Amino acid sequence: METTWNGAAVTFHRASAADAAEVLDVLDEAAAWLRRRGITQWPERFESSWIEGAIERGETWLARVGTATAGTLTLDWADPLWADAGGAAGYVHRMAVRRQAAGLGALLLDWSADTARCNGRHLLRLDCVAANAGLRAYYEARGFLHRGDAPVGGAPGQRRDDGPRTYVSRYELTLPPGPESAALPR
Repeated sequence: METTWNGAAVTFHRASAADAAEVLDVLDEAAAWLRRRGITQWPERFESSWIEGAIERGETWLARVGTATAGTLTLDWADPLWADAGGAAGYVHRMAVRRQAAGLGALLLDWSADTARCNGRHLLRLDCVAANAGLRAYYEARGFLHRGDAPVGGAPGQRRDDGPRTYVSRYELTLPPGPESAALPR
């Protein structure tokens, strides 16, 4: 899919193992920016083991503005955090943009919604640390509905069965019907 942002072409590329350092760099830059603002959404540094599985499964994407990597996200088709909820959904994880691409997040969410819809999904779901009022307001302004809070284990940004517990707020967006012909490989 190609679109434009601020007059420049934006393309989405499935991340490969060779792109792991680039994905981590975007995530770490976003995490550092959040921490400077007093927000503990993510760890100071992401561990490569936290992203390797999603990259191997083809779920992690890089967004490029022109030739520069501007953001990353993971879009997958299942999330144990939502095991109690029905419906065919796409799940957004680890969405981040570089500071010079501030504002690109809306396009990443739109791309995720379109991709999920094209893959037969009727919902787009995501979560964020419950204490992150600014991000919660952002998702709500984009039409996502709060679907409750849930505890997750591990460090912020990590999903484990053990370790410290962090409460995350779950958000869901109902996707309007649309074409499903441009589906990406699952």
